[in-house]
Amino acid sequence: MDFLSQKMLLELVESKRFGVEYQPIVELKTRDVFAYEALSRFRSVAGEFIRPDHVYAALHDNPLLLFQVELAQKKIQLDRLCNSEKIFVNLDQDAFYACGQDAENNAFVELIQLSGRDRVVVELIENSEISDALMSLSMIELFNGLGVRTALDDLCNPKSMLSVAVLQLVEWIKLDKCVLDNRLDANFMVFVSKIIDFAHATGKQVILEGVEREEDLAFAQQIGADFVQGFYFRDQFLSY
Repeated sequence: MDFLSQKMLLELVESKRFGVEYQPIVELKTRDVFAYEALSRFRSVAGEFIRPDHVYAALHDNPLLLFQVELAQKKIQLDRLCNSEKIFVNLDQDAFYACGQDAENNAFVELIQLSGRDRVVVELIENSEISDALMSLSMIELFNGLGVRTALDDLCNPKSMLSVAVLQLVEWIKLDKCVLDNRLDANFMVFVSKIIDFAHATGKQVILEGVEREEDLAFAQQIGADFVQGFYFRDQFLSY
């Protein structure tokens, strides 16, 4: 489904046809599952999957609706995984600030704190818009002040913009799957190598996304990634 009209979006939200898929994050050295990333999933009336990026693109035209869906998604994601499991959750900065700048009364802060600071890692996506990057930085600073750990998602994605300030604050750096697609690009890999060196020199850990084959695992080891994530380790639980 390539287009999501306002009518279709409202029907999707009112019917609550959304759920979660948990994708394992695996430690390279041991091949043990370290944590899970909670991925938002949506279905049409006919039961077909709708791409999450299409849903969220439509939701950004309505900040309050975005807030409601994002909060409902986070409740599902945090509730339906065993409390002993570590979980990475994406958090949209526009949804986070939809109801103002007051962190004390922010529903996302309350929800994440109730779920446990030692259990939850908040993932922030680098965006191409300057205003979004500034909100991401503000959100990271807020969570760091509360003792909630953070990760930077989709680094090296062509649509992302690198913020040095954000990069310094997070504890995890997640390399986008495009790193695998561009592994033969020598100039690109020089940049990736320096990012990994920076991460390790500053006490951060690196997760390579998009791992689907044994050769992807070998590449992850070659570049010095600490963890991998992708369909190679598919272990999903769908809840609708």
